[in-house]
Amino acid sequence: MSETIIPAIHTISAPNWKDYELIDTGEGSKLERFGNYTFLRPEAQAVWPAALPRSSWEKADAIFQTTGEENGGHWKFNKIIPDNWLMQYMNIRFKVQAGGSRHLGVFPEQAAHWDWMKGHIQNAKRQIKVLNLFGYTGLATLTAASYGALVTHVDASKKAVSWARENQTLSNLDQKPIRWMVDDALKFVERENRRGTFYDGIMLDPPKFGRGPKGEVWEFFKLLPSLVQACKSALSEKPSFFIMTAYAVKSSALTLHGTVKDLIDRFGGNIEVGELVTVEKSAGRLISNAIYARWSS
Repeated sequence: MSETIIPAIHTISAPNWKDYELIDTGEGSKLERFGNYTFLRPEAQAVWPAALPRSSWEKADAIFQTTGEENGGHWKFNKIIPDNWLMQYMNIRFKVQAGGSRHLGVFPEQAAHWDWMKGHIQNAKRQIKVLNLFGYTGLATLTAASYGALVTHVDASKKAVSWARENQTLSNLDQKPIRWMVDDALKFVERENRRGTFYDGIMLDPPKFGRGPKGEVWEFFKLLPSLVQACKSALSEKPSFFIMTAYAVKSSALTLHGTVKDLIDRFGGNIEVGELVTVEKSAGRLISNAIYARWSS
């Protein structure tokens, strides 16, 4: 019987932010700063008391008030803030807004992947092709492009892709080679396989549930195996990296480890798995935002 190797579970954060900070957490909420504005959003993991006095929380510029539906709710504004405003991470400038959901257009913890990916793109010593699936507002796409990669960005939401292209202009990256695709992720990769198109790096950030541009239904546990197999066929002969992140699913980093291990077994290299976390400023407590697995050659 072969020896079972149990992978270490890592926690990684994004310490280089200047325009974002997790100010305080507790009592089922988190107090955050996005640019010049502060927001109070639900956080089920914050079961402990808040570290800062209640008066600090009451000064939040906006509070997201939930309803009985999953992720449902609306913003209550305590002061007038712009419809949108700009933030920056390293060389990427982008628009954020408090719209119809609790999300503002950026997941700050993802910057841990952007920093990691930068090194692999630069160390490849060649121009690599990167595929970003479920690319949202394009910050990972723009990071990869800014460091020299040829990037294909895929998202089922036309609004998200339009937002991402606006971020491209804000970041002065209009001349970078990016393909913007409004498409169903699985169908797109299957077509790329038929065309014989290969990628040196793949980023995969599938939601728990979603719909494609033609009403295609995405369910994480039902369709992820098919998407991973399609991605396996889309990898080049000498790939550089693969990143998978998962939010709000009843799974663990070990699930992603097994998935990615099967994907890249023939290439060797290193797999790292764990949790993307944000470090609270007030008392140094950690909030786990997502599970991840990433591989490099």
